[in-house]
Amino acid sequence: MFKSVLVANRGEIACRVFRTAKRMGIRTVAVYSEADADALHVREADEAVLIGPAAARESYLVADKVLAAARSTGAEAIHPGYGFLSENAEFAEAVMAAGIVWIGAPPASIRAMGLKDAAKTLMVEAGVPVTPGYMGEDQSPDRLKSEADAIGYPVLIKAVAGGGGKGMRRVDASEAFLDGLASCQREAASSFGDDRVLIEKYILSPRHIEVQVFGDSHGEVVHLYERDCSLQRRHQKVIEEAPAPGMDAATREAVTSAAVKAAKAVNYIGAGTIEFIADASDGLKADRIWFMEMNTRLQVEHPVTESITGVDLVEWQFRAAAGEPVPLKQVDIPMNGWAMEARLYAEDPANGFLPSIGKLDHFVLPDDIRIDTGVEQGGEVSQFYDPMIAKLIVHEDTREAAAAGLAEACGAVEVWPVRTNAGFLVRCLEHPRFVAGDVDTGFIAAEEEHLVAAEDGERDLAAIALFAQHTYEPEGQLHGNDFFGAFNPLSGALGFRLNGGPKSVFVASVNGRKVVMNAVSAQSSDSTWIIGDGADQRAVRYDYGDWGHGAVWVGDKRFGQNKIGGDLVLFAGGDALLVAKPSYASGSGGTASDGSLRAPMPGKIVATPAKAGDTVTRGQPVIVLEAMKMEHALTAPFDGVVGEIGYAVGDQVTADAVLARVTEQS
Repeated sequence: MFKSVLVANRGEIACRVFRTAKRMGIRTVAVYSEADADALHVREADEAVLIGPAAARESYLVADKVLAAARSTGAEAIHPGYGFLSENAEFAEAVMAAGIVWIGAPPASIRAMGLKDAAKTLMVEAGVPVTPGYMGEDQSPDRLKSEADAIGYPVLIKAVAGGGGKGMRRVDASEAFLDGLASCQREAASSFGDDRVLIEKYILSPRHIEVQVFGDSHGEVVHLYERDCSLQRRHQKVIEEAPAPGMDAATREAVTSAAVKAAKAVNYIGAGTIEFIADASDGLKADRIWFMEMNTRLQVEHPVTESITGVDLVEWQFRAAAGEPVPLKQVDIPMNGWAMEARLYAEDPANGFLPSIGKLDHFVLPDDIRIDTGVEQGGEVSQFYDPMIAKLIVHEDTREAAAAGLAEACGAVEVWPVRTNAGFLVRCLEHPRFVAGDVDTGFIAAEEEHLVAAEDGERDLAAIALFAQHTYEPEGQLHGNDFFGAFNPLSGALGFRLNGGPKSVFVASVNGRKVVMNAVSAQSSDSTWIIGDGADQRAVRYDYGDWGHGAVWVGDKRFGQNKIGGDLVLFAGGDALLVAKPSYASGSGGTASDGSLRAPMPGKIVATPAKAGDTVTRGQPVIVLEAMKMEHALTAPFDGVVGEIGYAVGDQVTADAVLARVTEQS
């Protein structure tokens, strides 16, 4: 076994690999960009090397810099993590040529499975079922469109060199194909340096089933059962679980056998994942599951497999790279209980899931479950990398218990001022369809309106109570029965009166939304206030913690609160609610948009679908911005005419820059 390992990756990926290496007594080496100088993975490593500027293409993706770091530190092995260089056959060969142990798939296997069209051809030859589609060499738009028309819509356009949900577009009608193709090719060229695509028949009730496989240099390949990754948004996984709900023994045998056959067809060594798409319109059936692709690396969602099998897949990777056989025979690999993983992203579901960047002034995660993360309080979410900041993993005896436990864990997340999808995850996990196992890859799109927003009376009441408390004691020194106090700042300007009549009101701003709550009575007893109208009365109690910290209780429901910097924040089921004095300047209806399209974050202009002078309709794309490895379309806020566009394709723009303006038609 080698005595030192360099991890050619960052964040939670590097931290995860370091954890196993340290347990095995292996010295760890980190690489980092200028943006990651203070990152957690840098501090957790035994040694760290700066390899370049913030942009990944100038640091983490530069193979020569990574190899130089390995040589300078005497690293005996390189683990690429998952992402970046992990599926780069040329990098793997360069590592091996330098006399360094490569902890990954053989270069030949990477090449065989790296191009989706060639991989599907290989799978057909190996007897593995594949989805209908076009994988030809002719990449002209006319040929691709004619093939899509022949297959029948909807179809899925996929980058030949793609992965991780990048370079994929669903097209529902012939007239939309060319626009979808152009967007897919742009993203594919940007992400993978290869704009070639293939076309697949889009399955209308698809389930994403994948099988974890593992091979060694002695010709042995085993599987570690399946995972269900059907809960996706824009082709990116959100919640994963193992095993798959509704998977019977016959179907499991069919899909795992096909996965092992696929891995053996490329003489696979190490950890890999065979991904399948299932037509779940009539449940999971052995003859309705088809090969999609193979990821020749460890997957982000590998912890759920580790949870149900008790296996450390990174340790297995180390041992396979050192020439050891697979530690367990197939019959000895257990499957116990149910595991679920949620991906915590720095993004704002209420704002179109746009990535949220900045410093983590407040960052609290549950401490009683497995957490894989590469950030901590005081750290920063950068514009340069993927916005996933943590994975929350729960393992229970049953699926119902796992879903409930993970929902509770996501609900305990407290992050500010960076926005996260924690509340969105809670609502996914608690949705009756998910609890019943009735999900497919279209679940989030179909239920998004209900999954994004959560406004209810208990949250509003907790926010009102919090605002009243902190307005009375601005320093946060809160005492006993002074819940609203003998003198209350809401009593005048905001119309609040204790023990008043029907006109007594509570007023505050919650995430910019004015909340008005009528009350017939507001009476105190031992720090608890009874607020409500007639039979609809609620007990509200304030828990006093340290300065600026504590909780508001509405009945038996707890809402965490913090005074963070100048912000008063209520944490409710994973959501972070900014509570403030309401503004009356705009009246009850709000103000109309001025038509300006502003950059939501720093990025690069990659397309301008509309030109100056064009007439556009509400929702029509005007500018396409690339930021944090994703494309974001800025659309017309109303029907109108596009004015001057101040930037060209290729221009870098700063956050909040006015990119274009739409003038409303009279």
